[in-house]
Amino acid sequence: MTVRNAATGAVIARRVEIATTHADRAIGLLGRSHLERGEGLLIAPCRGVHTCFMRFPIDVLELDADGVIVDCAPALRPWRIRLPRPRSVSVLELPAGTIAFTSTRVGDKVRLDP
Repeated sequence: MTVRNAATGAVIARRVEIATTHADRAIGLLGRSHLERGEGLLIAPCRGVHTCFMRFPIDVLELDADGVIVDCAPALRPWRIRLPRPRSVSVLELPAGTIAFTSTRVGDKVRLDP
């Protein structure tokens, strides 16, 4: 799946995996050594994340039910906890630097394309 910023047209990620099962959501990016530019993990349902046991920082976008970004966490380092945000229903995890590179911000809407 590809994720685009509907406000700017920027491609946020070209290769997004989706974690919807309890097991996939619990594992997330654990065990990986990095994410390549253009990769991402969409976790749904999800309202908050942690980076415990991770080996690299990530950018985190929290989305509401309409795909509007309700919170951004650029370069969230390992061993951090991101508490649930109001209206958040899913989380998009991306390589650190993606938020800045794509000029993505709170209030932008993302579009998911197959």
